[in-house]
Amino acid sequence: MSVSPDQLPATSREWHLVSRPHGWPKPEDFALREVEMPQPGPGQVLVRNLVLSVDPYMRGRMSAAKSYVAPYELNEPMQGGAVGRVVASDVEGLQAGDHVLHYEGWREYAAVDAKYAVKVDPEAAPLSTYLGVLGMPGLTAYAGLLRVAGFKEGETVFVSGAAGAVGSQVGQIAKLKGAARVIGSAGSDDKVKLLVEEYGFDAAFNYKNGAVSQQLREAAPDGIDVYFDNVGGDHLEAAIGSLNRGGRIAVCGMISVYNATEPAPGPRNLARLIQTRGRIEGFLVGDHYDLQPQFVQEVGAWVRSGELKYRETVVEGIENNLEAFLGVLRGENTGKMIVTLES
Repeated sequence: MSVSPDQLPATSREWHLVSRPHGWPKPEDFALREVEMPQPGPGQVLVRNLVLSVDPYMRGRMSAAKSYVAPYELNEPMQGGAVGRVVASDVEGLQAGDHVLHYEGWREYAAVDAKYAVKVDPEAAPLSTYLGVLGMPGLTAYAGLLRVAGFKEGETVFVSGAAGAVGSQVGQIAKLKGAARVIGSAGSDDKVKLLVEEYGFDAAFNYKNGAVSQQLREAAPDGIDVYFDNVGGDHLEAAIGSLNRGGRIAVCGMISVYNATEPAPGPRNLARLIQTRGRIEGFLVGDHYDLQPQFVQEVGAWVRSGELKYRETVVEGIENNLEAFLGVLRGENTGKMIVTLES
């Protein structure tokens, strides 16, 4: 090992799911537990996590229902994106002091399979960006807009959840790629102002201020060609109602129904897709990792030049990891929600 065991604390803290939430998750569904320091096995490294990610998709993993990813096990540590510093390693290519991106989050220390640990450079970009603008949310935006929705220069794009980690990049990438008009929806007047004044959206509206369909028609009187869906519900119905001929809808997430206890009603205007020859396609970022090198090169350059801007909402302390996650579900974050642990 690269570090003597007596240089490490004897215990680590980690979040466990103790019961499966019905509707909105409650604090009693979770427990922050102190456990013995993890011991890395063959092919593993011990990582001190420094930055943790909380994301809407994690709500789905709290259910036992069959999905695209295995549910969290009860009374076991939950997983999520994390960046940390290697503190012990016998693995070739990784040594103590290296920083790695991995998916053993929701805990202070993790024994990580080296084959799933991606070395990152803290000098090239802040560690938190590897969980956001240059990480999974960024690639989700890039792949969803450019590949799944097939965005083309000169088109009009509508993005829901537009002030979030994914949505804010979708709108900016569309503008950088020559969109004629980009419209975003968000849940507060401050976020609407941010979209227009900082992120360069052509128009934005607060969905709490009136019917989404009416506000979208006012923002896009000539209709929309692409809708990037992070919300579902009334936003999806409104987008179908404003879709131009040949329009495409990329379904990334439906946060409006994640905590529903009854089946959510489908859009009432699906028949309009026949008239518009419209297309709806759901996608998972995991199917598009072949775009990673291209994404990092192109978006990394935009971030360095300042052409693509990003925000982070930062919560400090492992003890606040759950509240940060619940905050994402409540829409309290602007940009990527990040939990920082003391270094």
